[in-house]
Amino acid sequence: MSETSDWKSDLNLPQKDTRPQTEDVLNTKGKSFEDFNLKRELLMGIFEAGFEKPSPIQEESIPMALAGRDVLARAKNGTGKTASFIIPCLQLVKPKLNKIQALILVPTRELALQTSQVVRTLGKHLGVQCMVTTGGTSLRDDIVRLNDPVHILVGTPGRVLDLASRKIADLSECPIFVMDEADKMLSREFKGIIEQILEFFPQNRQALLFSATFPITVKAFMEKHLNKPYEINLMDELTLKGISQFYAFVEERQKLHCLNTLFSKLQINQSIIFCNSTNRVELLAKKITELGYSCYYSHAKMPQQARNKVFHEFRQGKVRNLDVFRLVDQRY
Repeated sequence: MSETSDWKSDLNLPQKDTRPQTEDVLNTKGKSFEDFNLKRELLMGIFEAGFEKPSPIQEESIPMALAGRDVLARAKNGTGKTASFIIPCLQLVKPKLNKIQALILVPTRELALQTSQVVRTLGKHLGVQCMVTTGGTSLRDDIVRLNDPVHILVGTPGRVLDLASRKIADLSECPIFVMDEADKMLSREFKGIIEQILEFFPQNRQALLFSATFPITVKAFMEKHLNKPYEINLMDELTLKGISQFYAFVEERQKLHCLNTLFSKLQINQSIIFCNSTNRVELLAKKITELGYSCYYSHAKMPQQARNKVFHEFRQGKVRNLDVFRLVDQRY
């Protein structure tokens, strides 16, 4: 592609997303991604992924992160939060430097896989290497992969601490530390692990924290580990505007009938159903299938490869309903 050509005209752009959007995404200041002075190769990945203009959280956080500021951002899921920290990471990483230059910590395997996919999609023209590491997968495979260049490491806390403690993952020169879902990451279960991971970082590292809620644990962490952070709060409620919530109080024996009624009366393209036990997950998926609705299930006792396949096919739209056990809270 020549410098003088209109490089955008050569992009392989997806079909325009015509789905209705809420104020959480539309209420912007009118900036464009070009306003952030991003690398052309990064802009190519952004536009080819279907992004058109930055969302409010992206407008606020990306310039601050690119300027080297610590950022503490509160934003709802579904507002472009993930790209808000991935885009600065991709811009700041130096592909020719064979070092881990950004660590992105997330609470679950599934979120780690999703996040790494966004890194690869947006950074596909940059030559940036991204690796995922989570509990329940082969440590030996991680060791082999870390012998090759890895610029961005996405993982869950326990496995990352294990790799750092064994000196397999070298974070001593890693300049960027990211935590998604910081409220969950700083729960009693994870807080000690996070503190230990930070000990492997250089003193002058940059921290980017994103969360839907700011409990006292996040505030305490900010005061201890962040340097004059730029604070962003773009929400006054947890639910995206335009989404209605309903609560149905039914007895145990009525739950399946209630689901059947919802499926038959409402136009539901896809649904995720949460259960409180692994046994119930499998039983409910079977009963929903018997009612004539396609349904997969996923829980922590399943092999990781099987879980990955389930989520991949659900995201591809091959099945309408997904029955899960504590997907949001299952941490590794």
